[in-house]
Amino acid sequence: MQERFKIIPEVFLLFIRDGKILLSRRFNTGYEDGNYGLPAGHGEFGETMREGCARETLEEIGVTIQPEDLEFALTQHRWCPNSDSPHSRVGFYFVPKKYEGEPHNMELDRCDDLSFFPLDNLPPNVVDHVYSAIEAYKAGRKYDEFDWDKRK
Repeated sequence: MQERFKIIPEVFLLFIRDGKILLSRRFNTGYEDGNYGLPAGHGEFGETMREGCARETLEEIGVTIQPEDLEFALTQHRWCPNSDSPHSRVGFYFVPKKYEGEPHNMELDRCDDLSFFPLDNLPPNVVDHVYSAIEAYKAGRKYDEFDWDKRK
């Protein structure tokens, strides 16, 4: 019988305003430090992906979004070969239709910059799978695969 693999669910917020996207630079996390990502996190047991995205958004950037105000944008299935236990992750990307508050850095111990960047001029140090997802979103695709060519 073929071995089953572990899938970890992730949630990401595509916070876009005036043609610019909000990115956070990772700091002191042990993963992709110095590179930009999105407000994001893992889905937790007992919550929907929209609920998880709303929770992570409040925790990371202090913005309140009701889960029903998160519009589905993209699913990304990615292979994670660079760990002790290779696995895959499924990321659910959402765009807020409405929200309360202004984004600000709520995680000073894990993020050393929170800035808007033009969608057509992203910084060169965006986390690879995040860059791929943003490009898929810009192209209007609802599904993206990443790093599957690195399977053994």
